[in-house]
Amino acid sequence: MSEDDRTAADAPRLPPLLDAVLEVGTDLDLRATLQHLVTRAAELTGARYGALGVLDPAGGPGRPRLTELYTTGLPEGTRDRVGRLPDGHTGLIGTLIDDPRPLHIADLTADPRAHGLPPGHPPMRSFLGAPVPVGDAVFGNLYLTEKAGGAFTDEDAHLLRVLAAQAGIAIANARLYESARQRERWIEGAAAVTTALLAGGTADALETVAERARVLADAAAGVILQQAPGGGLEAVAVAGPAGFVGRGDTGGLWGAVVPPDSPVLGRLLAGEPVYVADAASDPRTASPATVRFGPVMMLPLTSRGRLIGTLALPRHRGSRPYTPVERSMASRFAAHAALALVLADAQARRERLAVYEDRDRIARDLHDLVVQRLFATGLLVESTRRRAERTDGSAAGVADGGAAGEVREELARAVDELDATVQEVRTAIIALQQPPTDAPTTLRGRVLRETAGAAAVAGFPPSVRFVGAVDARVGDPVAGHLVAALRRALGAAVRRAGVSRIAVTVDAAACLADGRPGVRLTVQDDAPAAENGTGTGGTALTWHSPL
Repeated sequence: MSEDDRTAADAPRLPPLLDAVLEVGTDLDLRATLQHLVTRAAELTGARYGALGVLDPAGGPGRPRLTELYTTGLPEGTRDRVGRLPDGHTGLIGTLIDDPRPLHIADLTADPRAHGLPPGHPPMRSFLGAPVPVGDAVFGNLYLTEKAGGAFTDEDAHLLRVLAAQAGIAIANARLYESARQRERWIEGAAAVTTALLAGGTADALETVAERARVLADAAAGVILQQAPGGGLEAVAVAGPAGFVGRGDTGGLWGAVVPPDSPVLGRLLAGEPVYVADAASDPRTASPATVRFGPVMMLPLTSRGRLIGTLALPRHRGSRPYTPVERSMASRFAAHAALALVLADAQARRERLAVYEDRDRIARDLHDLVVQRLFATGLLVESTRRRAERTDGSAAGVADGGAAGEVREELARAVDELDATVQEVRTAIIALQQPPTDAPTTLRGRVLRETAGAAAVAGFPPSVRFVGAVDARVGDPVAGHLVAALRRALGAAVRRAGVSRIAVTVDAAACLADGRPGVRLTVQDDAPAAENGTGTGGTALTWHSPL
């Protein structure tokens, strides 16, 4: 048929072809574009079944293999019964991969190349195939079968070639758009990891990196491996979907080991990434923990030549392989995350150092305070002793009840000073015993944390006094209510103008008005009368609860 005859024959079908080209080119989502292409190709040629096989974009030695298959016309459930993707090494699929030119067959059952169909595949006779070019490379192949009313014609083949060529432009645009979106997501993810780690709000930095990378890579799991004591690498952090995180149900990944004699270990220790097409069958990675995984990226986390760990991102077996863009962006993410981990660790060390320096200051202040109080109390007791000796030595002094009362008052003051000194020493010891990076678990520690927070706002530390066995007597529910009341009282006190002193007392040996044992919280400040609204200086809040 001449070119003029072909054009005349195709003229009635040009509007549907133009509509198909426009529909394929309007969606920037790559997978939606590919599904539109195979659907419209089947409609345009009158095929009952259609498929688009995508070739491995990463290439590799030997014949390219199929990585994705988009279909149309297959009854529901047939695709699942057919099973895994064809390998592309046999049959007409392999023929089109080897020789990417349009292929037209009237009867598949009579062609020796048409073999290797899996069980459950629907019967087919007529066949039309054509490559989908993107630039100078072949992106994939279109396969159409079972034309309504007979065999495919040369006009069908011509229309399919035109559609495939135009679709190649749309696919190239969609791939560029998808690559740009992927790069944007990876860059945003790396920035989010850095922010989270440096903010210090994450309980486990390694699991934070693993989870963020898993989401960005659309992987089945994110695993961080570090060097094991006996050599090799051991999984120390695992992130995945709900119910597949941490040390619990991790599908055997937690604690999985890359042995010292593994071929991939040397490359990882040298800071080189490792990409595996099928972890379940590759001898380098095959193990009981990887039987359900396919494509895997193993990326070293290095900073200044030091290996912090390895980030592994496995996908389920049969999933699409990682593209060159995903490999490149994941490697950059790993380098960024490694730097963030180093910075976060340095920041945590600086914060611990600041805590230890503050504890040194507290120890020095405590030493000075205790010495001063004990010295002053010693002078008071010595003076009282001498007065008592003078009183005992004179008859008038013995009869003088007023002098004896003064002696008792001074001794009581000395006892109070010693008691206050002991309480302040105990408070300081509790504060020093609290781990710098852990939240306090005892009531004493929680009270001290609240007063320390108020000190940062007020500009001076409130005084704290504990009476009785606070931690032993006050249970969790009451302790929670007490801390909440303390927080409200301290917040109100620091907001009052003119406050220069706040005193907090927690009395676990208190007796309530009805005679029951209880705990009493008292928060008192020295707010001026105009501020507290009582007409007298100072504001006090008292909270109590039965034990």
